[in-house]
Amino acid sequence: MTVLDARALNRATLARQLLLDRADTPALDAVAHLCGLQAQEPQEPFVGLWSRLHAFDPAVLSDLLIGRSVVRTHLMRRTVHLVSADDVLAWRARHNAMLRQRVLGTYRRELAGVDLDELAAAGRAVMADGEPRSMTELARALADRWPAPGPRALGEMLIAALVPMVQLPPRGLWRTRAGVRNVPLSSWLGREIDPPDPDGSDPVGQVLVRRYLAAFGPAATADLRAWCGLAGLPAAVAALREELITFRDERGRELLDLPNAPRPDPDTPAPVRFLPAFDNAILGYDDRSRIIDDAHRGLSVAGARVVLVDGRVAATWTVADGTVTVTPLRRFSRADRTAVAEEGQALASFLSDNDSRRVQIAAAPG
Repeated sequence: MTVLDARALNRATLARQLLLDRADTPALDAVAHLCGLQAQEPQEPFVGLWSRLHAFDPAVLSDLLIGRSVVRTHLMRRTVHLVSADDVLAWRARHNAMLRQRVLGTYRRELAGVDLDELAAAGRAVMADGEPRSMTELARALADRWPAPGPRALGEMLIAALVPMVQLPPRGLWRTRAGVRNVPLSSWLGREIDPPDPDGSDPVGQVLVRRYLAAFGPAATADLRAWCGLAGLPAAVAALREELITFRDERGRELLDLPNAPRPDPDTPAPVRFLPAFDNAILGYDDRSRIIDDAHRGLSVAGARVVLVDGRVAATWTVADGTVTVTPLRRFSRADRTAVAEEGQALASFLSDNDSRRVQIAAAPG
């Protein structure tokens, strides 16, 4: 079985993630191809798409949210994702059990003795009047009936798991600060979510496997599980075995892939790219060594924005008062420093509506 080293996996990841060459793909198609973008920080997906698409216009993504073509909702890993409307309707039911279990993992003691089906029905009844509510408002509406858990536990179980919800605009619009106001997904999109498959064949799981590999492969089943939070989708993987190809990584793990998906030459040049906080190009794997050194893995879960140099995390970045500040994690060559400065200038221009191209590169660690 062919062994793919970290550099080969890196170039495949960059190609699938639209980070090797900026794509001419429309924003909606890019969101769908990427299986959504992690979005608990509302402005971060704009940078994620700017780094992946030619001439990305942030107003287009705002319009997609307002027009209900994409939504902000809890989905993979119980985190807020920006997902196409079609995908969330097709995928949400497949995530229901995982979402419940993840909330229970945090609030099992508080929610002990609560009948979750009764709580879900009560939550839907409150939301049936069509009024958007914050998590706290919904929880308080039910606190008389379930006083013991407290509003946080009740609210998170309802909003993140029991009642499929969307976060309404203006939350998530370009350069807009707004609190979270929730409405049921079905009322916002005018269609109920697709029901689970009754015969256990898991066609949605098979779709998730194919879509994940198209955007993240080659990858192990542990990587698939880390991305979606589901339990590895073993039945779906087994059903697809004959149409997939396999490799090994340098650690000996079996990697699955689609036969015709891009796997560029490992020597393909990789441009500098600035990634937003919590980008799934990093978080979408259990073994992230293809893109970030193990020594820096903690950055990926701490919300650090990172810079890819030669395809790997080589710096962090921040922005304040129109200036993008880059803090290297290692020494840059002169060529790398120039390339980082040029891409940073373009990012500063994007973030400031062309008012600034200021970049500062801090000293490299000694």
